[in-house]
Amino acid sequence: MAAATYIEDVLKTAHERFSERNLLSADAHQKAHSHLPGGNTRTVLHAEPFPITWASAKNATLTSIDGDTYVDLLGEFSAGIFGHSEARIAVAVQAALVNGWNFGGNNLLEKQFAEKVCQRFEPSGIELVRFTNSGTEANTTALAAALAITQRKKILVFSSGYHGSTLVFPMAMVKGLQVPLMNLPHDFVLAPYNNILETQRIVQNLPAESLAAILVEPIQGSGGCRPATLEFMRLLRKTADTTGGLLIVDEVMSSRLGESGLIAKIGVRADIVTLGKYVGGGMTFGAFGGRRDIMELFDPAKNRLFHPGTYNNNVVSMSAGIAGLDIYDSTAVERLNEVGKTLKEKVQAILIEEGVYPPEITSPSVNIVEIDSFEGATRFQIDDHKTTLAHPPPMFITGQGSMLNIRFSGHEALVWQAVFYHHALARNIYIATRGYTPLSLRVTGAHVEKYVSAVREFVQCHGEELRRTPMKAEKI
Repeated sequence: MAAATYIEDVLKTAHERFSERNLLSADAHQKAHSHLPGGNTRTVLHAEPFPITWASAKNATLTSIDGDTYVDLLGEFSAGIFGHSEARIAVAVQAALVNGWNFGGNNLLEKQFAEKVCQRFEPSGIELVRFTNSGTEANTTALAAALAITQRKKILVFSSGYHGSTLVFPMAMVKGLQVPLMNLPHDFVLAPYNNILETQRIVQNLPAESLAAILVEPIQGSGGCRPATLEFMRLLRKTADTTGGLLIVDEVMSSRLGESGLIAKIGVRADIVTLGKYVGGGMTFGAFGGRRDIMELFDPAKNRLFHPGTYNNNVVSMSAGIAGLDIYDSTAVERLNEVGKTLKEKVQAILIEEGVYPPEITSPSVNIVEIDSFEGATRFQIDDHKTTLAHPPPMFITGQGSMLNIRFSGHEALVWQAVFYHHALARNIYIATRGYTPLSLRVTGAHVEKYVSAVREFVQCHGEELRRTPMKAEKI
């Protein structure tokens, strides 16, 4: 049987079983079409044949309106790092609401929270901070500030980057394919992620004094949990210094990987850092901060950069954020990263044992590093930098710490990804359709084992078809 036919048949069966199990969710989804396009108001949550509708949540579990309870390994795409019922955040929010909300003025909570954020993230580059309502808003405002400050137009961004719904740069777009996007009309300059030589050439070909900003994630969350190399991040810092552009580091997701953010952990300092997700205690929140001389331009008394926002200092996010930063302290950061490291190594051990990884990969602690190219195919390199994969494994896991992503390669990668998603759901495990699993503090060793067992079962069931994809490692 041809591989394509095999996997398409498996997916068809998975859809049928899923539909039979989730009749109430199917009905809710269909009725929602009357008022929501496609029954949806958040594209990333769509799944075929329809998404599950949730009724309640507690700790690290979700319960559907069909009455089934799932282990939640999606963690609200990183915003849900505290789980679904952290009592200390609930108490903080309730206490804030006792005194009313929507003041239309300043409050003490924003001042207290700003102090905590600056103290926490100063090693990343945040000396002063301003709040927004989302990570998307933080990134769009940071870019607008860079253009206003430098009086330049060009913004260097990278393949597979995602900085919010209006700042999306999928590889398909980079390759010239038509992708339905709603990006802001900035003068973006695309460069290949992690590729030092090609990025240098692209920057060298820009007109002098034209680069306003470099916008980069130190690990691409939506792009498949692809970590940047230290050498690449150092290049971007040097490029900003040389050209006079501002280095904007998007830590909306990645800040969870270090007490003061991932870039502080790896030793690179940004001009502007953007935050979001868990930093606001899991509430609607974003922030941008950076060098004092840059951020002081937002001082209203100096009348330079205008930055309003009705909910920038709302009492719910401010109060939740204060509590959340106390909960997610250095000990919690390291513990959660260790949980992720354990999960990743156990998954890779299965992929090695079952022959899904090429024989040259023998250690479950290995990292697969991706170096994009606009001149050829993406290079998949083992983290010793001495071995490159001629073809990526048909199934593999990327990421670091508590941000992980099981992925597939080849022409049928998207179909395999969908099959794996339904495989997990059938075992009462909830993940992103793209295989993303940002862990929450409520994830236990038992939850990890449940997921690892599901991966083993998947590989043992489909390993023969997976291994049909050619694999070869080469020394470089």
